Amino acid sequence: MDGFGAVRIRPLDPVADADVVHSWVSGERAVFWGMTGLTRDQVADVYAHMATLDTHHAHLVLKDGEPAAVLQTYEPTADRVGECYEVRPGDIGVHLLLAPAPVKGPRPGWTSALLTAMASYVLLVLDRRRVVVDPDVRNTRAIARFERQGFGQGPEVVLPEVDLPDVYLPEKRAQLAFLEREVAFPGDHA
Repeated sequence: MDGFGAVRIRPLDPVADADVVHSWVSGERAVFWGMTGLTRDQVADVYAHMATLDTHHAHLVLKDGEPAAVLQTYEPTADRVGECYEVRPGDIGVHLLLAPAPVKGPRPGWTSALLTAMASYVLLVLDRRRVVVDPDVRNTRAIARFERQGFGQGPEVVLPEVDLPDVYLPEKRAQLAFLEREVAFPGDHA
């Protein structure tokens, strides 16, 4: 990425990456990620379970070889968000958690550049037509960030509670937003 170094997206390793991911998700800044009360082993278990699924995938985003974000992708038809909007062919759901800002402070433009890299990956590499995100309605910073990135605001919805043997997710009021491939990459007509 111009001015920011090399970005690589690779599958998240539930064991090898557990320490770094746990340090991110357990902080107060990650409260909307929903894992603040989990131990390192519980976080590893969540991602080990996700690694068994064909519909949900966790990735570690690296900047110049250093962990920079967790990117989760999922098929909306296999997720509770699919119950809340009309899923189109080519849709892909995304959750993104950025690493805390470095000690020397945040770099202006980094989040936008990272979101562009994420959009390139899911829309071009994975060949999808539209990204859906579902930030908590109270997470106004994330909602504003997605809007600045070109996401169009969708409806506010209530994602239903999920209570399964391997997964528990409480009910969530979410603000859906969508990024069309043609908006993110106007010159790409594939």
